[in-house]
Amino acid sequence: MKSSVKTCTVLSLPLIFTLCACAPSHDTDARLAQTLPASHINTSLPVALKNGWPQSAWWNDYHDPQLTGLIERALRDAPDMTVAQQRIKLAEAQAKMAEANAGPQVDFSADLERQKMSAEGVMGPFALDDPAAGTTGPWYTNGTFGLTAGWNVDLWGKDEAQVRARIGKVKADIAELAQTRQLLASSVARLYWQWQTEAAIRQQLVAIQTEQEKIVAVDKKLYQAGITDSVEGVENDINVGKTQQQITDIDGHLKEIEARLMALTNTQSTPLHLHPVTLPIATAQLPAQLGYELLARRPDLQEVQWLVRSTMSDVDAAKAAFYPDINIMAFLQQDALHLSDLFRHSAQQMGVTAGLTLPIFDSGRLNANLDIASAENNYSIARYNKAVVDAVNQVAKCASQVETLMAKNQQQVKVQHDAGRVASLAQARLKVGIISDAQYSHAKLPALREQINSLMLQGQWLDASIQLTSALGGGYQAPAS
Repeated sequence: MKSSVKTCTVLSLPLIFTLCACAPSHDTDARLAQTLPASHINTSLPVALKNGWPQSAWWNDYHDPQLTGLIERALRDAPDMTVAQQRIKLAEAQAKMAEANAGPQVDFSADLERQKMSAEGVMGPFALDDPAAGTTGPWYTNGTFGLTAGWNVDLWGKDEAQVRARIGKVKADIAELAQTRQLLASSVARLYWQWQTEAAIRQQLVAIQTEQEKIVAVDKKLYQAGITDSVEGVENDINVGKTQQQITDIDGHLKEIEARLMALTNTQSTPLHLHPVTLPIATAQLPAQLGYELLARRPDLQEVQWLVRSTMSDVDAAKAAFYPDINIMAFLQQDALHLSDLFRHSAQQMGVTAGLTLPIFDSGRLNANLDIASAENNYSIARYNKAVVDAVNQVAKCASQVETLMAKNQQQVKVQHDAGRVASLAQARLKVGIISDAQYSHAKLPALREQINSLMLQGQWLDASIQLTSALGGGYQAPAS
């Protein structure tokens, strides 16, 4: 019994010495605290959102084939999407490589060598041609073939940590692809509805210009009859010119928007051929509360959260690098100086080798590597904390804008209704001959201008609601970890 204890003690001495002789590691900066880890966020949706707002393909809620076609084309053909997709493929390949490096390997090798032995070297006797001594020199054809197996024993979890870091990078790139998708979709939708708003305003300006031209025609007749002077006619001519300037400006805006849409959808050589549609009516779609639970649906927050996890694993791998590497090698081969003897049982050789690599002095390389990993981890946590604060502020700002614009739209409905009543009353007076056509045209202008104000507010509400949808992640669902 005492003998076995002594034997175990003696055998364990090299391992104890090995662990004590490892390169010393120093303390790193304390890890930053995360404001709110995404893993702790409640991803369940409030009741107000469970009925499908916003969904992943939220643009389908507008029921506009033009918009759907533009967004689908952008998501399919945009260069940004291609870059993000290729980045995912690269990260996946790197993760597979890290995982493969941690596993055992088996190789088959074979080589053939023709050589002349030196009579003056260590193998000098083999340079002689003495069959009695078993030498047939000086020329030999040496052949070797067989299997070699190796396995790096990951006792300290370094390889496993590196695999986790790579997987975290893959998850981050997937979230980045989702973020690119949302930004592209929201950019296309915002530009599209801006185009529709401008096109609708242009229609109203054309209607205003038509009424102004009627007034100018009547003024000319009255002036020619000597009933009025030229001053009033000049003012009306100026109004027509100003309206034409507004129409020209809008035409320029429409072309600019179309050019930007063509760039986003990667169709610079193909005209879009957009046609006007009715703008959606501003409606209340907000939940009662917009809390942290909705931030779990933001792909940009998921991206930085996965980067935090990835860099944490890098720190674990950097710490494990201070411990010794242990690897096991085994081989089973046929080896012979003459090819005729290569396949004999006597030419067989086999063996097992256990290796240990111990870092003792490395001029601070391992500590520097640990410092880098720790700094990158703290940097990723700081980025995440900032992203959470920015996301909360963005959601609050967008929600406030949507609510304010919705209220303005409701007030504008009343104003437009009152202006319409004035125009309807003028039309009734025209029918009974109380007022002239010119006076009726004058009465219609305020109602037309209020319609333009309504269109502008509708367009602003649409833009703000799309920004809010994007701020809430656009229906993004985080992949299972």
